[in-house]
Amino acid sequence: MQWRRHGFIWVIGALLWWGVRQTAVSPAQAQLSPPGDNRFGVIESYENPEAATDLGVSWTRVRFQWADVQADGPDSWTPPVSEAQIEAELAAGREIIGLLIGIPDWARDADRLPQGLWLPADDPGNTWAVFVREAVGRWNGRITHWIIWNEPDIAASEIAHTWDGSVADFAQLQRVAYLAAHDANPDVVIHLSAFTYWADVYAGTEQYMARLLDELLADPEAAAHNAYFDVATAHLYFQPNQIYDLLTLFQEMMRTRGLTQPIWLVETNAPPMDDPTWPVPNPTLRVTLREQAAFVPQALAASLAAGVERIALFKLQDTADDRAANPEPFGLVRGNGERRLAFTTYQTAIQYLAGAVGAERERWDGIGQIRVDQVDRTTTVLFNRLFFDQETAVSAQTDTALLVSMTGVTQTITATNHVFTITLPSAACSQPIGDYCMIGGPTYYLVQARQGTAVPVLPVPLPTATATPTLTPAPTATPRPTRTPRPTATSTATVTASPTAIPPSATATLRPTTPMPVTVTAVSSTAAAETTNHNLPGNVLLLMLLAGAGLGLGWWYYRRRRP
Repeated sequence: MQWRRHGFIWVIGALLWWGVRQTAVSPAQAQLSPPGDNRFGVIESYENPEAATDLGVSWTRVRFQWADVQADGPDSWTPPVSEAQIEAELAAGREIIGLLIGIPDWARDADRLPQGLWLPADDPGNTWAVFVREAVGRWNGRITHWIIWNEPDIAASEIAHTWDGSVADFAQLQRVAYLAAHDANPDVVIHLSAFTYWADVYAGTEQYMARLLDELLADPEAAAHNAYFDVATAHLYFQPNQIYDLLTLFQEMMRTRGLTQPIWLVETNAPPMDDPTWPVPNPTLRVTLREQAAFVPQALAASLAAGVERIALFKLQDTADDRAANPEPFGLVRGNGERRLAFTTYQTAIQYLAGAVGAERERWDGIGQIRVDQVDRTTTVLFNRLFFDQETAVSAQTDTALLVSMTGVTQTITATNHVFTITLPSAACSQPIGDYCMIGGPTYYLVQARQGTAVPVLPVPLPTATATPTLTPAPTATPRPTRTPRPTATSTATVTASPTAIPPSATATLRPTTPMPVTVTAVSSTAAAETTNHNLPGNVLLLMLLAGAGLGLGWWYYRRRRP
């Protein structure tokens, strides 16, 4: 019977050991269990909520056009989307950002400004203040961020024109909105409008944003009200190079004036000209479907390196109204529900760039190389900016790394002499800008674990993807003149005759956001990824149950052994 006694003890010991293993959480693991990264969004996600969920975005924007919301007078109220759509977005975990813009005819004065705009914000005769207060109050608890207007710098002669007043008038619009919104919700976050940048470049005038900031800061009460805005906003399209440059410029405009507000890139994209369901014979700039797909990770990485706080793609899905408003298709999803390749590359980018705490543009010549620092890994974004294949070398932190295509296809590679050598396919170069291709070739992620010598593995499966074939270089095209932005949620064309010279940048420290629960664990190159439940309270309960079972069995065994 001695072996039975010893066997019983071994069984109880094994059960308790297993329970302890299930409840153990290392300090590193304990840091990797927060909710999702809220950095990445898409405009108009409510047009296809299922696709937005598959995409993995955390926020969207709803446009509240005053002329539509209160078309029949101050006592009317028709929201731009239904209550059910708003609730569905919130239930899916997507934050809603509101955009307030427009003036109904009944509220316009002789100068085509909101009636009573220069009255105090608490005066009932200030129609703009009343509208802002009503909108923010109605959605208090569900919409906290509000963007005030859209691209007021566009000239009156252009179709996308939105603002008839002066810069001083617009500063008053911003000031009134800030004060009225805070009356309705003390926790509200007010965004400055986005600006085209190019309207002033072509007009030869000082940047509208700079002039507006000076107007706001001239107010004696500005310091007490955070200069009347909490977040700066940008809309930048087509060129990853200029996305970095202009985000840096906008932030410099604020810093030189003593302002430290964060900046969001609320709209970006590079609409394609060759989609079979929506061909574009005269595109603003020449972009193919594959180049649009490559643009997405390049723009995201460039934005992170510039220190942007949040980023969104314009837009999720083409709609019936888009063909009248936009000469080019901006949707990641076609109107018939089919997903363009850019949908997959955004999905992949969100997974591999989530949890960034800092980023730096390490190289920007014939090759784009942007390092993104994360808690447990370093992800280097790589792409070719020329029309022939190139080889590049990246310093190795580990012996092996994960090389991921822009569509999510992965392979493990091994360093030689402390260097990873990667061949980057040529860019298609449908639109050259100066000496480089406007959009680089297929984008890759080189993922290295922070510690150890093993390849990092993402335990969350990526979408099934087909490897992107090598693109054949297109003939060099003559850059077309930039068209004026169109009157929609924007489609601002951005082009220069030659690339802007860029000084080396310091690493951008990104504002803290909560990393996605996509963890990278250092494992051997032959080991399978192991998913562990780090729900500590539940596992402690399991351990207690096992201990109780052991004591119960022990008592039963003791009773049986008694004579």
